[in-house]
Amino acid sequence: MLRGRTRRGRGPYVADDDPLDAAQERRVRAVLALGGVPQADLPDGVQQVRLRLLERAASGREAPRDVSAWAAVVASNLAMDWHRAKRRQERLGERLAALRPSQAPSGEENSVLSLAVARGLDALPDAQRQVVVLRFYADLPVRSIAEQLGVPEGTVKSRLHTAVRALRARLHEDEVV
Repeated sequence: MLRGRTRRGRGPYVADDDPLDAAQERRVRAVLALGGVPQADLPDGVQQVRLRLLERAASGREAPRDVSAWAAVVASNLAMDWHRAKRRQERLGERLAALRPSQAPSGEENSVLSLAVARGLDALPDAQRQVVVLRFYADLPVRSIAEQLGVPEGTVKSRLHTAVRALRARLHEDEVV
């Protein structure tokens, strides 16, 4: 049974209460998709994040200070696990399809840039890709990323700097920017 813990903007947990609100679920889906999880596996990934949050509450551990940040980091870790297990079998096109908004596609330039950025992310080492996704796509501050990953803020900043420099070089090399 879940204890009466609260989450920002919500009342106490109730047994039937979904531990992720709609915005948190969208963020988890985005982090999973950007981490390389194929669209078909996104619902399972979201359920894994929900399950881990419920298990945490059921075990009597204190609720995370920032559920949204915690869920994004768990999703990022799940994406890394998926990569290790699947050896990056899925293609880039599936990742882009999972992220494409349901509205009319944006201009050709945006499509080319999106493809180039996705390829650049795919080429980054796992640790660098993880901090880039958490910082720029999940919109987490450096401090929160460091806390959730259990690494110093300087490590997060260093990984971000190296990753952004590599992405920028790749985009210039591909003549996208």
